This record gives sequence, C-alpha cells and structure tokens, in this order.
Amino acid sequence: MTDGVRGALVLERTGARMGAERVALLAAIGRTGSISAAAREVGLSYKAAWDGVQAMNNLLAAPVVTAAPGGKAGGGAVLTPAGEKLIAAYGAIEAGVAKLLSSFEKSLNLDPAEVLRGLSLRTSARNAWACKVWSVAADDVAAQVRMRLGEGQDLTAVITARSAAEMRLAPGSEVLALVKSNFVLLAGAGVPERLSVRNRLRGRVIERIDAPLSSEVTLDLGGGKTITATITRDSAEMLDLHPGVETTALIKSSHVILALP
Repeated sequence: MTDGVRGALVLERTGARMGAERVALLAAIGRTGSISAAAREVGLSYKAAWDGVQAMNNLLAAPVVTAAPGGKAGGGAVLTPAGEKLIAAYGAIEAGVAKLLSSFEKSLNLDPAEVLRGLSLRTSARNAWACKVWSVAADDVAAQVRMRLGEGQDLTAVITARSAAEMRLAPGSEVLALVKSNFVLLAGAGVPERLSVRNRLRGRVIERIDAPLSSEVTLDLGGGKTITATITRDSAEMLDLHPGVETTALIKSSHVILALP
C-alpha cells in the first residue's frame, strides 16, 4: 500500500460522516453511559460529541443513542440496539474494505486516493434528515414534495419540476432533506394559523448556546430527530428559550433542499 492509502473506512451521506472516530464514540457511550464521559475517553469536546450523536440520530431510521443532555457535567446516555448493530456492521465493512483496497492496489496501476477523492459529498447545511417521500405534485415549473420526518411530523419541499424528474422522486423514495440553521425560525407556543410558512415542526428545547449576538438553539422533534436554529440572542431571550420549553420551528418549503442518499 502507498503512504497515502490506508485501510480506514469513512461512510458519508450528505450532512454527516461515519468513521472510526464516531464508532469509537458510540462504543465509549455504551461503556460509560454518558456522552461527556465518552467524549473525554475518545479525545473530543463535549459539543463535538453531542453534535455527532445528533447527526447520526437524524440520518438513521432509529436513533443510535438515547440521551438526556446534561452539558459538560454529564447526562445519561444509552446505546440503543440500532447503535450496537451499527458498530458491528462498521467493523465487518471495515475488514472487507481493507481486503478490497489491497486487491485494488495490486490489480490497477492507479492511485486509489485519486480515484476515491471525488466520491464523498459534504454540505454546510446544519440540519440533515433521512426522509421518505409520500407525495409528489408537479406542474410545468415546480414540484411539491412531501416527506415523513417521523413522530407524526411531515416536511414539505418545493423544488423545480426538472429536479424532481431527474431525481425520479415518487412516493416511497428515500431522500435527504437539508436545511441551513439560519433558515429556521422559532415561534412561541401560539403560532398563527394564517401563516405562509409551510413547515411547522413541534419540538422541545434541549440545548441553547449563546454568543454575544446570536444563539444556537436545538430542539428535540421526537423519534431521535433534532433541529438546530441560529437566531439572534435578543430573540432567544425574548422567547425565553431554555431546555424544556415547547416551541415550533418554522421552515419555508423553498428553503428545504433535497438530495439522494
């Protein structure tokens, strides 16, 4: 093997990555029962570990970790059966990839690093969810795509009709829905019925991180899914957003980007 090629496995989907670091984090959570303790064990900051857990939960059908956030002081966390299966599957795939790379390097006069470089896709969107399409309605210009997010909540995206056709979107299709955190608006308990914003996701605040001018607020949507909004700190304080508060995330359908897994 060349110096630039190693038998390490990184699985990527739009918005999230699964590599040895996150598998080690899951295993540590299983041993310690705490995200903060697991983060210390694998050498991550608490925020990096918590963000990693949220990303994995959002992109999988079942959550890999159930947790009650407790900050750096620690909160209870449990590795689910889905998380245990993920660790086992990753180990099996990693062993197979190591054999494949060895065979690949011997049989082709190519640099595997060059061949594989373009196969990963990354995005700056803070929110990414795996969804299943249940309805597609299109005219000559636009298509309205409705998806199941889980826990009885739906998400609607309006994209071009051409994009919907090229992606072959139809009921039953699996897609990734992406939303930037600054496209997410937060409202108090009483949301007016007559509002042009199509997506209204009910949730409960589980984390708020303040900076001098802005705040990052994460809501639990149920079913292991979360959503993160970046709003002004003045707004966060006016809405009194703190852990446990029920609120609604508002997202315009034109701000939801769809990608194929």
